[in-house]
Amino acid sequence: MGVRIRFACHGVRNKPFYHIVAISARKKRDGKPLEKLGTYSPHPNTEEAAKHITLNFDRTKYWLGVGAQPTDGVRFLLERAGLLPPRPLLPKLRRSPEARTVASDTGN
Repeated sequence: MGVRIRFACHGVRNKPFYHIVAISARKKRDGKPLEKLGTYSPHPNTEEAAKHITLNFDRTKYWLGVGAQPTDGVRFLLERAGLLPPRPLLPKLRRSPEARTVASDTGN
């Protein structure tokens, strides 16, 4: 059974609120999770102008340690929190002058 760490959508229309959960990969987005790890509110609070994130670091480290795979959105939050190393940036590929001339000769 593969376990994913992902968002479970809550809240109302135009004001989403997410629970960060550990859940089986086969279950629905809002299905019953194995464990609730934290919350995430993407809309900033009007007084503080900050997004609210709560996260149980110990349990999140446990689930990552047993092989749970985070989704892209959760991975970004975990990288910002320092639980995962940041993904390396891919270098821009540059064509050599020889490759440019071969490509222009073939019509590409």
